[in-house]
Amino acid sequence: MSLTHLRTFRVRHHECDVHATARDASILRYMQETAFDATAAAGYDQARYQAMGRVWLVRETWVEFAAPLRYGDLVQVQTWVEDFRRVRSRRAYELRHEGSGTLAAEGFSDWVFLNLHTQQPAAIPEELIAAFSPGGAPAGAPPRQRFPEAPPPPPGVFVSRRMVEWRDLDAAGHVNNAAYADYLEDAARQAMAHFGWPTARWIAAGLALATHMLHIEYRHPVLPEDTLAIVTWISNVTPHHGTRHTQITRSPGGELLAQAEARWACVEAHTRQPAAIPPQLIEDLRPHTSP
Repeated sequence: MSLTHLRTFRVRHHECDVHATARDASILRYMQETAFDATAAAGYDQARYQAMGRVWLVRETWVEFAAPLRYGDLVQVQTWVEDFRRVRSRRAYELRHEGSGTLAAEGFSDWVFLNLHTQQPAAIPEELIAAFSPGGAPAGAPPRQRFPEAPPPPPGVFVSRRMVEWRDLDAAGHVNNAAYADYLEDAARQAMAHFGWPTARWIAAGLALATHMLHIEYRHPVLPEDTLAIVTWISNVTPHHGTRHTQITRSPGGELLAQAEARWACVEAHTRQPAAIPPQLIEDLRPHTSP
């Protein structure tokens, strides 16, 4: 049985969007911090990993958002290891509102055990597995699935470009996995503005877009001063929700660094209750929508 670790966060002002709701990237950061605490509690803090010449890097993240977290809320994040493979391990997360116990989000991250010197995957030591799972290695985690193939980009695919900034980096020297969620959100908002729906129009309509599911695959590290091309488009649009596809490539060269799929819905900005997508928005986004 795997050790379970619990940590509580208070949602801070700078972690929220214009509607005082925690951003997707903030949720990913809560998950990441709880994972770091959990591994330290098992006897493997950052200093020990440095001495071993090893590090955990996120390869894939999947999160389903059930209820919004707002400024000042207390959220309890629980995490445990679902499985160990030769060089990879899946960690599960559950986020609940403190007090009510209402589920806010749940998901997993796939971590790769890396040799710091060679930058190649390394076998996970048996003693580390025993430290995380004193009752025996966990079993029964679902099999790994390939990242879903995106539909072909439409003629109105939107491309934004950005240079990696110092604030995006973490102690490993590359863009932190949670920062990708900010990249995705920025590109989505820019695409909306490009097709006639800037932030001011959303606010005037009293509407917002809420992420219901976010799935990111991290393929290669994004490094300081890299210039990125962020390519995004949507599909499966209904009167209430849709799916956004995003690919992050290195520019020039076109090397695929990460890809993401996000399922989103239209909600009332203040109540976060489901709302119909304005028909004009669906029409305006038609060139941006994969057939």
